[in-house]
Amino acid sequence: MVRKTREQVWRELDDLGEEEVRRRLAARSEDVEETGFMREWLDQKTPRTADPASTVRSGPDARTVGIIGIFVLGILYTLYFAQTFLLPVTIAALLNFLLSPVVRGLKRLRLPEPVGAALVVLGLLGLSGAGAYEIAGPAQEWIAKGSAGLSQAQAQLQALGRPVERATRTAEQVAQAASGGREQPRGVVVRGPTIGVRLLEATQSVLTASLGIVILVYFLLATGDLFSLKLVRVLPQFRDKRKAVSIMKEIEVAISRYLATVAVVNVGQGVVVGMVMYLIGMPNAAFWGVLAGAAEFIPYVGALALAVILALAGLATFDHIGHALLVPGAYLVVTLLQANVVSPMLLGRRLALNPVAIFIGLAFWLWMWGLLGAFIAVPLLAILKICCDHIEWLAPVGEFLGE
Repeated sequence: MVRKTREQVWRELDDLGEEEVRRRLAARSEDVEETGFMREWLDQKTPRTADPASTVRSGPDARTVGIIGIFVLGILYTLYFAQTFLLPVTIAALLNFLLSPVVRGLKRLRLPEPVGAALVVLGLLGLSGAGAYEIAGPAQEWIAKGSAGLSQAQAQLQALGRPVERATRTAEQVAQAASGGREQPRGVVVRGPTIGVRLLEATQSVLTASLGIVILVYFLLATGDLFSLKLVRVLPQFRDKRKAVSIMKEIEVAISRYLATVAVVNVGQGVVVGMVMYLIGMPNAAFWGVLAGAAEFIPYVGALALAVILALAGLATFDHIGHALLVPGAYLVVTLLQANVVSPMLLGRRLALNPVAIFIGLAFWLWMWGLLGAFIAVPLLAILKICCDHIEWLAPVGEFLGE
């Protein structure tokens, strides 16, 4: 019988793997020499552990912490300064998640994807244009009478704030007497761009971003699952390909259902608010209903802002303060019922997100990308949670984002 050298045995053991070697070692007792080779191979494969009593666990060193901090700051700076580029791309990606099932349905009807994408995009533009045209008239009316309405609202508020005004005037008289009647130095006022110039710049930016979103949405819809197939092809292992496909499918289904459900809920709330405004006697009730539905796409901030606007509009419309404050009060009642009864029933099972996580995400994206960032904050949180639920080392983040 030919004896094998240590190198030959070790090469065979490398091919078998550690678990198989341990199994054979437990079953082998007659060949002492080869058993010794197995033990030596396992010893050099298994690292020696130090005495637990003498081992001191240490955290990450300062260099690692510094690198992580620089990386996080780099991401934040990139998101902030690349807003003009990243925001339209993100909105287009979300619209692609929402509209791609419609394009697939048209494809089942033997309609090519480029043609179906064109029809869907044109339909979206038509609905958006019709909605903008319907609210343009009432909006112009309120803007035209804004100065007179604000003067009336200011008069109403002055009636409530006369005690505070008297106290302020008395404090100013005391301060002037303490300064010996000397005239305060005049400040220099630096005038910035006029409102017209700012509106023109904002309009140009919005039109440019909207055009980019429309074009990108069309190409994303027209190419279908091209990027999904590319991602599957570049992944090395079949297990990773299955996980990637599962994540993309669940993201698309979850975001599509979320946006569709939220749109239905917000349209319903807009109808209810419009009816309530009509019963109260508020002019242009349909206009306020449209604003109420749009405001609900921005959680918390939208409702608060519209409540303030309705309060000012009520004070500008009605002479009696109680009647004027009934306008924002009725809107807040409808909003609270929708947020605490209707939305949990419809959205609770589809997107179970932690309210604290929603608020933090809303504040972050509002600070980062403004009102449009607040609009897409919840869908982005939903995408993050779905990805974390599918990636093992990100599971704690997904647990925090969920209820």
